[in-house]
Amino acid sequence: MQHESPPRAWVDVDLEAIAHNLDIARQALPDTQLMPVVKAGAYGHGLEQVARRLDKDGITFFGVANAGEARRLSQAGIRTKPFILGPTFPEEREEIVLNNWCATVSTVEEAQHFQSLAALYDKTFLVHLALDTGMGREGVLPSEMSGMIAALKQMPNVVVDGAMSHFPCADEDVPYTQDEITLFSDCVAELKQHFRLRFCHIAASAGELGYEIPAANLARPGLLLYGVAPMASIYDGVLRPTLKLSSRVSLVRTLPAGHGVSYGRTYCTTEPTRVATIGIGYADGWNRHLSGKGARVYINGHYCPMLGRVTMDQIMADVSHVPFIAPGDEVELIGPNIPVTEIARLAETIVWEIFTGLGPRLPRLYH
Repeated sequence: MQHESPPRAWVDVDLEAIAHNLDIARQALPDTQLMPVVKAGAYGHGLEQVARRLDKDGITFFGVANAGEARRLSQAGIRTKPFILGPTFPEEREEIVLNNWCATVSTVEEAQHFQSLAALYDKTFLVHLALDTGMGREGVLPSEMSGMIAALKQMPNVVVDGAMSHFPCADEDVPYTQDEITLFSDCVAELKQHFRLRFCHIAASAGELGYEIPAANLARPGLLLYGVAPMASIYDGVLRPTLKLSSRVSLVRTLPAGHGVSYGRTYCTTEPTRVATIGIGYADGWNRHLSGKGARVYINGHYCPMLGRVTMDQIMADVSHVPFIAPGDEVELIGPNIPVTEIARLAETIVWEIFTGLGPRLPRLYH
């Protein structure tokens, strides 16, 4: 008889906390429409599940990275239109046009391809013109706008329905960002002389929390949806954590003094030490750069320092001071006692990478 074993490590996702954080985004910009960003599996939380929860909350678009993510939303029965945030590949565009998904254009060549496809299927296709106001990743440079406008006016099946850009350093450089807001406003004013723009957007989470953007009527909350503010704001302490990462103790042993722990023997015990082996590793997304950085886990009400290097499937922790511990006990790695910001800081990376790095081997449990 086959028995299904419990997961060695898993992720709990609080969907109501995500909905609460969306309400915080509304409070931050009460007169602005919202495009929750659900690309990269809703930052590791689960694309379809998060989108289903927010689909009924009166949002304008879901921000996705590519046609594959847009297709998953459509197949899941999501009513809100997907917005493909980045440049599209030529092979994607026919599907995008046929499904009336929203896309950006940065070049005349992209726009002409959408025009030919829309004409082929006798459709009108709505696009947002991407503006490069400083990010250097996509978009029309301000100096190129007049030529782009003239070209778009010759494309009867392509309708410029919006304009968008992106802040490269809203959480780091306030003066530069203020200048970029002015540049974006100037570009939008010029575009409105030629097109009826229903949507103008430049702000993600940091821009939404930290700046007033008169030219924008749409915002793209991402990280703040998932419980983390990328910069200080009056909403600090109001966002709710949305994700908990847990594992289980698989083994508890006492190692003698002078015994190495994990690859490379980068850590050796200085006295007899009770060591717990825990069923999670870098194959699950537990970042290997946490090795030797003072990372800790939380077991049975006690913080326990992680020992040695993170391995593919397992980590080890010093549990000498935990009075009662046994195989099967739950281990918190990210959650109410260990914030994800702490993990990102120790791994010398950003919260976005920690969230999106949580791999498919981790089951997601939704609440």
